[in-house]
Amino acid sequence: MNASPSPSVPAAGSVGPDVLRTLLQRPIPAVMGVLNVTPDSFSDGGEFIAPEQALVRARAMIEAGVDIIDIGAESTRPYKGARPVTADDELVRLKPVLAGVVALGVPVSIDSMKAEVVAFALDQGAAIANDVWGLQRDAGMAPLLATKGVPIIVMHNRDSVDPAIDIIADMTAFFQRSLEIAAQAGIARDKIVLDPGIGFGKTAEQSMTALARLRDFDLFGLPVLVGASRKRFIASVSPSEPKERLAGSIAAHLIAAQRGAKIIRTHDVAETLQALRVAHAIESKPESKPRGKQ
Repeated sequence: MNASPSPSVPAAGSVGPDVLRTLLQRPIPAVMGVLNVTPDSFSDGGEFIAPEQALVRARAMIEAGVDIIDIGAESTRPYKGARPVTADDELVRLKPVLAGVVALGVPVSIDSMKAEVVAFALDQGAAIANDVWGLQRDAGMAPLLATKGVPIIVMHNRDSVDPAIDIIADMTAFFQRSLEIAAQAGIARDKIVLDPGIGFGKTAEQSMTALARLRDFDLFGLPVLVGASRKRFIASVSPSEPKERLAGSIAAHLIAAQRGAKIIRTHDVAETLQALRVAHAIESKPESKPRGKQ
């Protein structure tokens, strides 16, 4: 699929200080493509760890119309089984490939919870930080991002799953803490995107509740990113392995877009973008003919 942006919309490949504002001006959610340079990610671990494979994957996503490439070098799989790695481990995986991906001209986000790794990536030209612990795991993250002045994706997370809690209340309190940390560090509020962390520290039911009640987070007045791609909650509804969850992923992402999500993070760029564009085209039409007209 060769997807070209609408002439009325700024080109995705233009990376500058206002990259987030440019992406959020689009009539449909921006699409963030996943690029894991890891051996153990839950869906595609090991497929793109070789630099040449990673670059082929990045080029394919750009050809499909991706708006952001999210590159990560540590599996933060949203269930038990992820193996923590050191910053040095992440850097060893990133160094052979990051500059090449950045050079392709599409905004790159760095998916890491470690300030040292994020600092390296930003120095190499990454434009966005994606912290799966929402500024609450590495004390150096918020000061770094305040200094760099780049957008930050603040994701909700939990160390363990608790089916008994009110997950929306937990997420709201988590985001409030993250925003306090950001404000104290001097991060501009218009640089922040919230991510409900679908599957992270949540039961399948809680993940679906978070998606259904995405509008609850409108109270923060910030854009929301949703990454439901291939997540296990889909299999709780329709038993399937990660690579068999495309239809469920698209269903979740269309619901998220209807509920206000501004960025969709996905493994399947072409299919997701097509679904978002078709949904937008249909929703742009009137539901019924005005009365009195034939």
